[in-house]
Amino acid sequence: MSAKTDGTAPGGTPMGGGLLHGARERRVATGGIELCVAELGDATRPTVMLLHGYPDSKEVWSQVAHRLEDRFHVVLYDVRGCGRSTAPQPLRGGFTLEKLTDDFLAVADAVSPDEPVHLVGHDWGSVQGWEFTTVRRTEGRIASFTSISGPSLDHFGHWIKKRMSRPTPRRAAQLLGQGAKSWYVYALHTPVLPELAWRGPLGKRWPRLLELTEKVPGGSYPTASLPQDAAHGAWLYRDNVRARLRRPRTDCYAHAPVQLITPTQDAFLSEHLYDELELWAPRLTRRTLPAKHWVPRTRPDQLAGWITEFVSGNEPGLPAREPTATGRYADRFAGQLVLVTGAGSGIGRATAFSFAEAGARVIAVDRDADSAARTAELARLVGAPQAWAETVDVADEQAMEKLAEKVAAEYGTVDVLVNNAGIGMAGAFLETTTEDWKRTLDVNLWGVIHGCRLFGRQMAERGQGGHIVNTASAAAYQPSRALPAYSTSKAAVLMLSECLRAELAGQGIGVTAVCPGFVNTNIAGTAHFAGVDEVEQQRRRRRTSRLYGIRNYPPEKVAEAIVRAVVRNQAVVPVTPEARGMRLMSRFAPRVLRGIARIQPPT
Repeated sequence: MSAKTDGTAPGGTPMGGGLLHGARERRVATGGIELCVAELGDATRPTVMLLHGYPDSKEVWSQVAHRLEDRFHVVLYDVRGCGRSTAPQPLRGGFTLEKLTDDFLAVADAVSPDEPVHLVGHDWGSVQGWEFTTVRRTEGRIASFTSISGPSLDHFGHWIKKRMSRPTPRRAAQLLGQGAKSWYVYALHTPVLPELAWRGPLGKRWPRLLELTEKVPGGSYPTASLPQDAAHGAWLYRDNVRARLRRPRTDCYAHAPVQLITPTQDAFLSEHLYDELELWAPRLTRRTLPAKHWVPRTRPDQLAGWITEFVSGNEPGLPAREPTATGRYADRFAGQLVLVTGAGSGIGRATAFSFAEAGARVIAVDRDADSAARTAELARLVGAPQAWAETVDVADEQAMEKLAEKVAAEYGTVDVLVNNAGIGMAGAFLETTTEDWKRTLDVNLWGVIHGCRLFGRQMAERGQGGHIVNTASAAAYQPSRALPAYSTSKAAVLMLSECLRAELAGQGIGVTAVCPGFVNTNIAGTAHFAGVDEVEQQRRRRRTSRLYGIRNYPPEKVAEAIVRAVVRNQAVVPVTPEARGMRLMSRFAPRVLRGIARIQPPT
């Protein structure tokens, strides 16, 4: 095995333009072929090696690579037969995992001869990565491995055998489900036809298919070598899959820490494939991502963040970017950016804490600066790697615009937005003044509109999905003669959420309306009662607060429902028992609700 470098520069010559702009290129000779290797970043820093899958070339990683190059020495190479690497002759038998392991060691020796590398693989790159991380001859050469959308063929073989030798209805369903998802594997084993398809209509239409089915941005990806790459890559399956699934290795234990990132909407791989993976990878960190298969193109920010955290945590002497979260849903939200309005108390504060416990970075927004600062401080204590406080009145459009600009510039694009800020307003319609209406709608409705418009636009422009949670109320579907302004504002929030959910679904942005019901917060103590003097105002506040206290439904349960709703991408979430009951009646017994609405509430 040997390495040679194009040009005269010791570290390789710069590549011109393209997806990997500014990269240095070298060619590594191994086993009768030459591999095209690209490098980014300072070669004295820890090396992160990115392995591409099928039918990709190394450029699939370009967006992630450029996000990592300021911190690491980033290495990418075209697998044999792909991109600018040469193909073995003959093709049959030239793509075995043993030969691919030779290629990896040749590249690792060329780019990082004295230190182990941090391996990251997607799709077939991950399949290769599992091989490299579990065979004995690579021990000491791999510092960590991040696996994305690609199982170990050995683990897969044992998974199949266990379900066939000890079948249960659940295991049979899992086997059949993965069998249906693996249709393309059978197709690639047929002779000649895959090559004809890729060199013909499929190769031409593949970029458009990715745009339609996976929301992968178009442009210069995939590269022009796709038809040839895909035709050659069919031998990855033919040379390895059947042999390994029939006779999986029994010594396939990972000898390096492993981070597993599982896209939950992957059309090709079931999440159940990774059941009991801890048996094979004792030092395992799990992450889940609400995305489809091609996450290096659709979720580069999140991948770069998780890779940075994992590599830093497994690199001696390198300070970790942020601590690894261990709370519930940490595999989903660790490192994500969550902004919560009305976070100074009540449901907003509890929600900020719930996301903090899951390892999210939190921005606590409230019009009370001290309360926001306190929430941010406590969020850091309960698990947030970073938390900040921002002061703003959500009803102030210009102030919200400035906040959105600041957040984008200083913290990044928000992954989860919780529009929670709201005020209470009670009193008969004829006693509610225009000013009362304006203030209620400005905060409860326009505050939500401002948040959705400004931060939702940033999510959409980033093109990597996200989630918006709008706090509505059970009053959104329960009419009341005592809450015309409040109920109207919350009903508008509910409908706004439904409309946004329909509009943004195609961009991977979920929208949830949460309807809490009677929750023990300070909203009752600060509510405005129309048509009464200040003395009566205070009396009603005390009485309402006491009733809410007797009900004593904690805001922490609402926060749990919000986090769970984001994980499940739920549309409407009534939280308390009374909220769920009213929701059912609004759909199946609306006359009953109208009758209840006529009852004069006690004063």
